[in-house]
Amino acid sequence: MKLSEIKNSLKVLETIAFQLPNGDLVPNHFHVTEVGKVTKHFIDCGGTVRNEEVVNFQLWEANDYDHRLHPEKLLSIIELSENKLQIPDLEIEVEYQMKETIGKFNLEFDGKNFQLVSKLTDCLAKDKCGIPPEKLKVKIGEWKAKETSCCAPESGCC
Repeated sequence: MKLSEIKNSLKVLETIAFQLPNGDLVPNHFHVTEVGKVTKHFIDCGGTVRNEEVVNFQLWEANDYDHRLHPEKLLSIIELSENKLQIPDLEIEVEYQMKETIGKFNLEFDGKNFQLVSKLTDCLAKDKCGIPPEKLKVKIGEWKAKETSCCAPESGCC
């Protein structure tokens, strides 16, 4: 989800809810403690220099059970961040404190809740570092002969 998409979604919502990949909702007394632009300048295992930029939201919860962040307030925080930090319309990454470490998530919207979508690591240079493409794994009982085969058991060719 890009920054422009969350802004459009916030304009039509009465309340904000973030849902974790396991279906649980982030407690509704959460705070958005940071909105920023994160730049990652790196070299992959194949030797290619890369730059990535995302907008980062940090969700945090405390014992402030009376606090509720309303859509118009988050929209104003986003717009202030865009102006002060010169943030373009980038993809959003969300940080949220899990039990033992910070979880990083992509963001989607289902029309009601913002979905925190798990991120996965990947090799960006598979072609250069010798990782073979994944082979299709088929269980013996699931294999089926091609329907165009002339040697099917009932074809009479053998």
